[in-house]
Amino acid sequence: MALIGRCHCGRNAFEIDGELPEKLTRCTCSFCSKRGHLYAYYEPAQLKVTQADSDAVYRWNSRTVANHFCSACGCDLYADSPDFKPDGSWDGKTRRVAVNARLFEDFEAADWPVTVLDGKHLW
Repeated sequence: MALIGRCHCGRNAFEIDGELPEKLTRCTCSFCSKRGHLYAYYEPAQLKVTQADSDAVYRWNSRTVANHFCSACGCDLYADSPDFKPDGSWDGKTRRVAVNARLFEDFEAADWPVTVLDGKHLW
């Protein structure tokens, strides 16, 4: 069963071929903490963008992470990023998609365990 997500205005939508992970991730870096996302990580091939009428991209610092968001309603959609390890290292080629789980249909954040990633001090 695919997970379906969409932004608030519905101009951007996506499907994930997979389940919600056992835990979601909340990052404390300057960007993530201001946006308030709860990330669910997937292989890039698991993401299927089904509608992208107002998809915009924001890149900062190293420019290796493409943060997709809706330019109409402002919802954070997903990030295409290097597959960083918990210590901040990366093999230079493997990527992952971090989807904002708050956009999944019928998702209740209070019901899901969350791991905190100390991005404030890693990056």
